Amino acid sequence: MRTALEQSVLHHIRAVRMIAPGDRIGVAVSGGADSVALLRIFQNLRDELGVTLLVVHFDHMLRGEDSKADAQFVRDLAHALNLEITATSEDVSAVAALQGWNLEDAARRLRYAFFENVCASGQATRIAVAHTAQDQAETVLAHLIRGTGPTGLAGIYPRAGSVVRPLLGIQRQDLRDYLNALHQPWREDATNVDTKRLRARIREQLIPLLERDFAPTIVSHLGELARLSREEELFWSTIVEDRFRVHARRSSESIAIRVHDLLTPLELNSGRSLSSTEDNTSNTTSLRALTERLSRRLYESIRGDRKDLTAEHVEQIIRLASGQTSGRRLELPAGVMVERSFDNLVFSRAQQTRQRSSEEILSPPHAYQYVVNVPDRGAAVVSVPELGSCFRLKVIDWILQPSDTKTAGQALDADLLRGRLILRNWRPGDAYRPRGRRHIQKVKQMFLQNRIPGPERGLWPVLECEGRVIWTRGLPPAGDFCAREHTLVGVSIEEHPLE
Repeated sequence: MRTALEQSVLHHIRAVRMIAPGDRIGVAVSGGADSVALLRIFQNLRDELGVTLLVVHFDHMLRGEDSKADAQFVRDLAHALNLEITATSEDVSAVAALQGWNLEDAARRLRYAFFENVCASGQATRIAVAHTAQDQAETVLAHLIRGTGPTGLAGIYPRAGSVVRPLLGIQRQDLRDYLNALHQPWREDATNVDTKRLRARIREQLIPLLERDFAPTIVSHLGELARLSREEELFWSTIVEDRFRVHARRSSESIAIRVHDLLTPLELNSGRSLSSTEDNTSNTTSLRALTERLSRRLYESIRGDRKDLTAEHVEQIIRLASGQTSGRRLELPAGVMVERSFDNLVFSRAQQTRQRSSEEILSPPHAYQYVVNVPDRGAAVVSVPELGSCFRLKVIDWILQPSDTKTAGQALDADLLRGRLILRNWRPGDAYRPRGRRHIQKVKQMFLQNRIPGPERGLWPVLECEGRVIWTRGLPPAGDFCAREHTLVGVSIEEHPLE
């Protein structure tokens, strides 16, 4: 029969869907009470969960003989329970000194790297760790003390990659009572009560003070705050990813967003903007929070994470977007550069923003060209993975109706496209006479006139016929090839996202 504690853990595992039947669970066991209890709970639930178990132990080599004794204790426990074990050790102190990390951060990085290696090697599909309700409370308080926003209030997540945390809602004392009932010993780590560390001071001094003088259930309250904050974060991350996907434009070396789309990232069905620049004291809704989060997401897209990006950095990004001066730049942590280019903000690595014109890039890293065969009827479809787009050259009978005026301005005369057609990226020196103009004009000059940012120009699509540029995305086509009054068959060009 399951105990109440085991039932509670089982309910949490199923509610969060952190484990699936057939999984091989690596249970991270340090030898302390929490991790030993986690192992014994999983041992009793494994048949019902439909999983197999592997004991995982990481020796930090921080406590001399005690660390060795912990490792031996875990090996003996795995043997007694007839479970496989995988273990390793690493000199965390030496790595911390070499990398300039603090000891706690180094231990966490190396420990979780080991967990990832265990999963990557196929020894386990998930790693279960023994964070408890107290660990959650300590994390939230530590974030508050150091300074945090809503994201930090979310604390520890029940699932993060291959790591799951089934005990987040369980009190430490309940786990010790559970072990005592099983007559199961565990190891004590003296560094857990070393109050020179912030986490230990919170555990040994602050939480007992709050429980005694303010709220006996403070640990539960902080856990609930974290849960609600995680729900808020999930909502925001969904919205931010949607806005990022819609508004951000990626090239080979950078990512750009229109200033308007960053400052006004969302609109109501009524068409009224939810703008980050509106006065918060007015009756209108402000979505500055979305602008801030979208700014962080853009930074993350270049760096790979959001480490070191502070609220002040985000404020600087918004001020750069709110200004009117093209060409201004802002350097962010880890060499990420933000540049105002006309009506766009362009995020890139600092070394990629050195002063140079696009004419110097004769062949961009992802240059492309595709031969186009326009049929007598129907359409030719050309996929361009480098742009994430496909182009549809549609053959149409040229019986112009009043409603077709817009199409007429962009359509080409099919009878004039009998030579070799190539869809390719723009190259320095490309030029042609646009419809409605008397003289040949360089495409680069038209880029400047139409405020097309420099980082986007290298892959900008053009269509050439027998070596002559006849069409460029978003610009007037070549006048010599446009459909006109006596045209019999026209060709229109449409661009769609690549599915």
